[in-house]
Amino acid sequence: MRDVRRLPTTPKATPATPKPPARARFTRADQVEVLKESLLPPTDEALLATGDDLYFRRPHIPETVLMKLRRGHFAVEAEIDLHGMTGAEAKAALREFVTEAVNRRMSCVRIIHGKGRRSGPRGPVLKNVVNQWLQRIDRIEAFGSARQVDGGSGAVYVLLRVK
Repeated sequence: MRDVRRLPTTPKATPATPKPPARARFTRADQVEVLKESLLPPTDEALLATGDDLYFRRPHIPETVLMKLRRGHFAVEAEIDLHGMTGAEAKAALREFVTEAVNRRMSCVRIIHGKGRRSGPRGPVLKNVVNQWLQRIDRIEAFGSARQVDGGSGAVYVLLRVK
């Protein structure tokens, strides 16, 4: 140990500007991303839970109108069958169908989406797409699952607001 020498100590240099406090970049980014995702519809529309029957009405539509619609008291003027389509294809076909029905001043249409029995664990994909998307269209006043003779829970009657 005779040749060992102590290293010279130099005073630690103080930085000219103080170091900024540590920020959790990824945590903040994750929180922003979670907020954005919460405002968007789910990417997997099959995750939306629905029961067997679908029904929806705007607040200004009386419950009796929805009951009459579900009982088939309105004449169906057109229908579309979405069987075999993907969720994206169904949305595009629905958009075109509803636009055409409104332009032709139709008041009641039927949308056949199927019951989703062959969808496996994913559940009824098209049924969930139809349920979510119809609620977002302003021209839709109400919709409800059809009578058994018209498709039951595999179809909906849709009441449109005529211009």
